Amino acid sequence: MANQYNAINLAQGFPNFPVDSTLKNITSKWAKEEIHQYLPMSGHPELLAKIAQLTFNSYQRTINPSTEILVTAGATEGIFAAIQALVQKNEEVIILDPSYDCYETPIVLCNAKPIRVPMKGDFTPNWEAIAEAMNSKTRMIITNNPHNPSGRIWTEFDYLQLENLLDSYPNVLVLSDEVYEYITFENKHISVHHRPKLLERSICVSSFGKSFHITGWKIGYLIASENLMNEIKKVHQFLVFSVNSLAQYAINEYLDSANVLILGSFYQEKRDYFRALLQDSRFELLPSEGTYFQTAFYNEISQENDLDFTKKLVKEFGVAAIPFSPFYANATSLQCIRFCFAKENATLEKAAELLRKL
Repeated sequence: MANQYNAINLAQGFPNFPVDSTLKNITSKWAKEEIHQYLPMSGHPELLAKIAQLTFNSYQRTINPSTEILVTAGATEGIFAAIQALVQKNEEVIILDPSYDCYETPIVLCNAKPIRVPMKGDFTPNWEAIAEAMNSKTRMIITNNPHNPSGRIWTEFDYLQLENLLDSYPNVLVLSDEVYEYITFENKHISVHHRPKLLERSICVSSFGKSFHITGWKIGYLIASENLMNEIKKVHQFLVFSVNSLAQYAINEYLDSANVLILGSFYQEKRDYFRALLQDSRFELLPSEGTYFQTAFYNEISQENDLDFTKKLVKEFGVAAIPFSPFYANATSLQCIRFCFAKENATLEKAAELLRKL
């Protein structure tokens, strides 16, 4: 619809500014080399070593690059492979709503049961509801931190609640979607990598696409203990076998100079600028603690459901946003929408000018 109505697209989660020229030059160089055949199934060995070093630098976790890392064809493939490998028929997987739409399908394809548990009104985990949903059939809980679509992040309290709950269910695994791990602001990201009690029973999902603004490359990675990773590799082998070689060679070299730790400050400037532009609007802006998303309530503007409101926003005001209801199992409409502020400042300014007219 954004294309159809020539609207400013603040909907999908991808940047509209250029990729780092250093990465483009590195990619161009490697494209001329003879590196275009299959790489090992788990990933380019040099890249695996770089990921292990990045994980240690970021989280002080030591991992074995040859047995505990898997390069994937994007985070989505990693999530699919992990669920298909580790969840069996008639088991249950807890999903915290609102949730990214790629979680449920691989569960259903396992003939397992997705259990959708709504978060609280402020988009923090509802631990009482999660505890009520857990039972002997529960095999996995999927967490997403920093959270898409809300932009909230987990606290120490949240991890303690999760760990206490899992003490009663020793067979439950944690699939931790952390693709926005380097995009947090005032409060720094807490990862499963920081939690000794979770290391042997968690699968952590990361994304070079999100970290390096190269979403179209579809390249990410999983980190898990060797016994879990061995099972995941069995599925990955028959999904894609190995991830494209050019991207792996390019990212491997780029990691020598790239600094993912500056991403937070970069996007915090974007967030603050966008929020300031909307200060005089009638949108109620919720906290954006991480990701490059800004959640907004519009109940002072309209009583329409979010699908109708976002369609109207495109057609009549020229701005595309994402409604929240598709992120819920029962299509809950909270009069809440999501803007993506990973855009050039000029784009944000034009969009805000239109949004202030509502």
